[in-house]
Amino acid sequence: MELHEELLELLQENARYSIDDLARMTDAEPETVEAEIERLESDGVIRGYQAVVDFEETERERVRAIVELNVTLDRETSYGDIADRIVKFPEVRELRLVSGDYDFDMEVQGDSMREVSHFISDKIAPVPEITQTVTHYHMDTYKTQGIVLGDGDDDDRLSISP
Repeated sequence: MELHEELLELLQENARYSIDDLARMTDAEPETVEAEIERLESDGVIRGYQAVVDFEETERERVRAIVELNVTLDRETSYGDIADRIVKFPEVRELRLVSGDYDFDMEVQGDSMREVSHFISDKIAPVPEITQTVTHYHMDTYKTQGIVLGDGDDDDRLSISP
């Protein structure tokens, strides 16, 4: 495996590894690792570093929803054109062009169901090419970005006694 591939896997596992840690794990010189990470960042391969937050463990309420979007294209409008408009909204956390029964899979976030609903009805649904939206609210998250959330000690099964 090439150095850049190893570094990408390790940084996805834990973006807080130090240059020295990464050098030890890849058997490379720290200067080489640092230069390769800088190259990956400048080439746009690494776009940022984020913490995985379990909002259930915080005081702040966050509402997330997955929204299916169906669109109709014309000769002048492409999927990329529609995506360029949608990604500008700060409420949009993720947007993907997908295959199947709908065209885009969008994840949005807000402080309440009302806020998310208003965003979809006031900002997304009026986009002329969008013909249908279907919203699915997150009820609970058990794993995100490869990380299991919660304390893992919840065993809701009833004990059986003789």
